[in-house]
Amino acid sequence: MSDSEEESQDRLLKIVVIGDGACGKTSITTRFAQEAFGKLYKQTIGLDFFLKRISLPGNLNVTLQVWDIGGQTLGGKMLDKYIYGAHGVLLVYDITNSQSFENLEDWFTMVKKANEESDVPPVISLVGNKIDLEHMRTVKADKHQRFCQENSLLSQFVSAKTGDSVSVSLFPKVAAEIIGVKLNKAEIEQSQRVVKADIVNYSQDSVARTVNPPRSSMCVVQ
Repeated sequence: MSDSEEESQDRLLKIVVIGDGACGKTSITTRFAQEAFGKLYKQTIGLDFFLKRISLPGNLNVTLQVWDIGGQTLGGKMLDKYIYGAHGVLLVYDITNSQSFENLEDWFTMVKKANEESDVPPVISLVGNKIDLEHMRTVKADKHQRFCQENSLLSQFVSAKTGDSVSVSLFPKVAAEIIGVKLNKAEIEQSQRVVKADIVNYSQDSVARTVNPPRSSMCVVQ
């Protein structure tokens, strides 16, 4: 393998997407993975899992291993296993649903508990979804920012429906923060040279074997 080939090898990052049911987690991940938006709500049972590659400055190819965790799993026996080993976590809530914001404290507590023994804590971003429904907002932006400041979180507002900020900044921003790369606006847009990947559904019984999949799993996006 040449030096240039070795330098372009993918870095594999596990990104977990959590939050209450119906707040748009699956719509966000589907928008990012497949550039699509589903109008009909379908509850995620257990989790959905997919891989997608993005490019960051410095010839860095990053494969994101994204876990879309079902909202009904809060308090479930598998949740800590889903979260464990994550490099990044997206805490998602619906800006038109104040309860989904109030419940973030429980989700955040679970993330901290699952990573108590981790040497490097995950990068966590607070994600307010459905900004296309700004006229129906019930969670004020200052509450969002206060939660971020108090817990040292990244901050993002997105719309899975319109795609606003989902692919352009949300996932690249988190990936760059994990690796330690600083992005300007042009570089964020450039990071969208991607390879699409199908969503793979896993049952709760089988996911235990995929909590930390081997590096060879990246072959599905090569």
